[in-house]
Parts: sequence; structure tokens; C-alpha cells
Amino acid sequence: MWYLCVFYHRLLDYRKPEFESLADLFGAFGDKRSSDFNTQDKVLQWRLPKHHHPDSPFHFVHLPSEDVARKIANRSILVKGIYELWGEGNDFEELEEAVKSYPDERKLPYLEYESTFKITVDSFGKVLSLQEQNERIQGLSYIPFKGRVNLKNPDHNFWLMETDENETNNGLPPVVKRRIFFGREIGGADRKLIPMYQLKTRNYLGPTAMDAEMAFLMANQAQAAPGKLVYDPFVGTGSILVSAAHFGAMTMGADIDIRVVRDGRGPDCNVWSNFKQYGLPMPIGLLRADNNLPPWRPGLKEVFDGIICDPPYGVRAGGRKSGGRKLLKGIVGPYTVPDDKRADHIPSTAAYTLVECVHDLLDLAARMLVMGGRLVFFYPVLREDGSVETHFPEHPCFKLVATSEQMLSSRYSRVLLTMVKTSLYTEELALAARIKHLEFRENHLKWLENGNLHSSVFSPADAESSDSKVSKESKLKYRGKYV
Repeated sequence: MWYLCVFYHRLLDYRKPEFESLADLFGAFGDKRSSDFNTQDKVLQWRLPKHHHPDSPFHFVHLPSEDVARKIANRSILVKGIYELWGEGNDFEELEEAVKSYPDERKLPYLEYESTFKITVDSFGKVLSLQEQNERIQGLSYIPFKGRVNLKNPDHNFWLMETDENETNNGLPPVVKRRIFFGREIGGADRKLIPMYQLKTRNYLGPTAMDAEMAFLMANQAQAAPGKLVYDPFVGTGSILVSAAHFGAMTMGADIDIRVVRDGRGPDCNVWSNFKQYGLPMPIGLLRADNNLPPWRPGLKEVFDGIICDPPYGVRAGGRKSGGRKLLKGIVGPYTVPDDKRADHIPSTAAYTLVECVHDLLDLAARMLVMGGRLVFFYPVLREDGSVETHFPEHPCFKLVATSEQMLSSRYSRVLLTMVKTSLYTEELALAARIKHLEFRENHLKWLENGNLHSSVFSPADAESSDSKVSKESKLKYRGKYV
């Protein structure tokens, strides 16, 4: 059945990937079979309303049942609501004709005497006064509501939504003609999670703590759910694991800095206290571990259902691996820490380039994820002269199912990559992955190999560029998919 999906007008590139990940989680593509992890056919049918831009918040989506639609809407972060559409039109006369022609067997069960209802008027591209909203509600008198009005806790919530004509760049996607929708609400996102988990009220924070909204989006992309085990190899202060734990997943993390995972800022201000703050189940373990030298025993495989992380790519924090410069160069040999100094010993580390970090992350995920498990991580993109580098890392065990870009500056953006494990890890695939890694390192941008993304992002503009200062009038107000 076709439903009207209304998104929040933000993070436009993340909306459909999150929706489709949740659709897969809640069985929109049928039951998952252990022998079939082909993601090729797992694509929802979408279509736009008449005269609407692809970045419009209004989309039609085909879902197998109302129950699936409700679960997606209630879990999603970017879905404002999913509605059973009773009618649409370019004006109220056309809307009335459409609503009257909608089958009575679909309408009458929600118009009975015993039920309560509420009508909400909403608009996109303009603001309606209270008087205008009341006039539009009165104009729906042709619908035979028999129940009582209940504004606080109605049995059925109906929405009248309209868009305004906006062909100019006013910050909204262009709409050629006005469009009006009326429908019954199936479900909607609980945006109260965002202020509840916002970072400014978080007990323990670090310089790379993930924003709450983005952390929940990553958890949805990874399909975190009760009974699943989610791992973050760059756990830091635990922001991503907090969002996964909120959705009921068991969590586990690791970090190379033992001071972060063990000490924090004291017994009442550490990673564990962040989980305690929200009443969430504690992680089953936090390890001091190196992504370059993983601690897992050789025979251990396919443990995690999801790996979610934000690898250190050198903008806010650079990557580190065990060893130290002198040890890696062979100036000094391996050493053993005396027993009396182990409690306070902090192992030496050396620089860890992003190319090496991503290769190790993919190898870890190929070994430790279950079949059908998801790897979700951010990857940096540097723009030079308006061009975009879109050569993403690959691995023969994974299929890339979603990419979502977020602009952070005029030269730099980050892309959220979502990969699904589709093949068992073997030594032959590991060798093929190593070859892909060498090609990737050779062909990619020089800043990525050298790990100097920070200097590339924050370097001043060329002095000879005379048109660097663009007037406000010449800038497009509508930011498209990078909102």
C-alpha cells in the first residue's frame, strides 16, 4: 500500500537511507534467511507528489503493511510522520472531491461514535495563523466525523498539510504549484530524544563526541535492536554506543587511550557514567585495544551484529597506533613493562594514517561481523576546485548499500557509509582485500595517504583568488541536499 511520508527538512541526504534501513529491520522485504543476504532487491518504491522537487519533505512510499509503517515512523529520527492518504489536490475543491471518492470501507472505521479524533493543520513554506487553521478545519465539514474531539490523547489523529508555491531560492526546495494533503496519521518520530540526549547535558564529553541526532541515525543505519551486539572500535566517550543502547542493543567498545576507557575524569565522570545518566544497560566490556593490532584470538569470528564508529581521520583528532616511532623504526627493540609499573603505564603510540585505519577497520569487520551484519562509519571527502572525490574504500566481503553526505565547510564534507556483510571471510578474500587496499592507497588523493587532512581543511584560501569573497546576494539560499 502507498503511504505519504513527510520528512523533517534537514539532513536531506540521510532521510531515505535511514528509512530503508529501518524498513529492512522491520521486515518490509520479507523474513531474513540465513542463506540469503543479497541486498540488490531490498529497495523501496518511492514517488514524488506532483510538481515537487526531489528534496521536498513529501514523498510517497510503498510498504507491505500499516504495522511496518508505524514501526518505521516511531523509530525514525528524520520522519515527521507517515500517513494513510485520504486525498490530495491543488486546491480545496479538488481535495474534497478526492476525499469523497476514497473508499468508505477505509474511512468509516475511523469515524465511529465511540472513537475520539483530532485534526492538525500544518504547512510547508509558509506560516498559517490560528484563524486560518480554524477555517481550514471548518472546511472539512464534508467528512462525516461522528466521534468526539480529544486534543490531548485522541484515538485517531488526522492531518491537513499544504505546501506553498515557492519557485525562488527562499531556503526551501522549489514547488511550482500548491499541493494540499489530508490523511490519517500512522506514526511519527519521537524528537524528544534529541534534547534528552543532547551533548551539553552529557556527563562525560570529549572533543570528538558524536552529536546525539547523528548518533541515533548511525544506530538506525546499523539496525541496532534488542538481542544484537554492537561494537565501536574508537569508542572515546561512548556517544555512539549510548544511542545503540537506547534502542536495546548490547554494546562493547575499545579505544587505544587507556585513560579514556579506564579513568575518564574520575569515578563519577567516565564512559560508564554516561550510560548510568540515562538509565541504560552498561556495556558488556570496554577495552584498551589497538585497531591496528586487534586483541581477538585467531579462531574468534562473527561475534558482532553491527560495528558503528567515527574513525580518526585527522580533523579534530588524528589516529594513533601502538608502537612509538623508535620502536616502529627499529631504533629500540620490544620491551616488557615491569609488574610494579603496569598499573600506571601508558603505552607509547605512533601516527596512524587514515588509509591504514580504514583497511584495518574493514578487515576487522569482515572477520567479526555476522553474515548480514552492518558496518557504519564516517569517511571524509575533500573538495578541490568544486570537484568531489567519490572513491570510497571497498572490501570483497561487503556491499555498500548507502552513502549520506554532510557538508561541514566549503572544502570538506563527511560521508556516512553503510556496508552489509554478504560473504564469509576467507584467506582468499583477505588477499583480494589487501590488493584493493593497495590500489585504493595508490590512486586516492595525496592528502588522504599522508594523513594531512587537517591542514587541507584549515589552510587559508589562495591569495590570488580574487573572487573568494562572494556577495550575499550571489549566494544561493537553498542549500539542497546538504542542509
